[in-house]
Amino acid sequence: MSVQSSGTDPVTLTEPDIQHADSEVTCLQGHTVVLVCEHASNHIPDEFHSLGLSHEQQLSHIAWDPGALGVARHLADMAGATLVDCETSRLVYDCNRPPDAPDAMPQQSEIHRIPGNQNLKDRDRQYRIDHYYRPFEQRVVTALSQAAATGLPVVIVTIHSFTPVYRGHERSTQIGILHDSDTRLADSLLRTADRHTPLLVHRNQPYSPTDGVTHTLLRHGIENAFMNVMIEIRNDLITSEHQQQAMAVMLSGWLTHALNEVG
Repeated sequence: MSVQSSGTDPVTLTEPDIQHADSEVTCLQGHTVVLVCEHASNHIPDEFHSLGLSHEQQLSHIAWDPGALGVARHLADMAGATLVDCETSRLVYDCNRPPDAPDAMPQQSEIHRIPGNQNLKDRDRQYRIDHYYRPFEQRVVTALSQAAATGLPVVIVTIHSFTPVYRGHERSTQIGILHDSDTRLADSLLRTADRHTPLLVHRNQPYSPTDGVTHTLLRHGIENAFMNVMIEIRNDLITSEHQQQAMAVMLSGWLTHALNEVG
């Protein structure tokens, strides 16, 4: 495994490589963990008429983060964590964006034009904010309030996936550890990565705060002084149920180690 901030040749992995990483299934003792999966679903409610997208587009990464929910569910079970997952596609409303963000309801995603998001009127945007973003935001707030009531330190971990190829360029990153101004947990994860995975781990890759991807960390973590981190997993590593479970096993041990180091 290599921890870097710039790309190198990717490591070729098989499922057993992930399964036999140096981790154990352990609870994240001493902390109350809330997992958030903002891009868990590609569901587009009927009222939006598929946003004018083809079936193939709706199944693709532009609509959701394939594999992320499976990893998050397994990790929640292993770690005794609360999971808050979004039940609608990020193309309806990206719950990892604030209401004033241009890409909260994107007109374009990568090379794909989103017909149902073109020239939205203010009332249409507000409808989606009220019916999709605010309820999700409140679910996260409620989960964090319940976590804080335990008296243990609260930790927010968001789970995402990304494509191996973006705009024709291969991505060497296999796991990204993302953070905003609170670097405590990210730093600890990067320091301890070699003990837990042979995968290529990068800081703030394949995205960074300048891409506007840290809304949940800012809104729910930093505003409340809760330790937080965003974990991005290359989606070709978590295509099967077996891979998703194995990834969760590894992450459980890794997070436990990192949190124990932070204290």
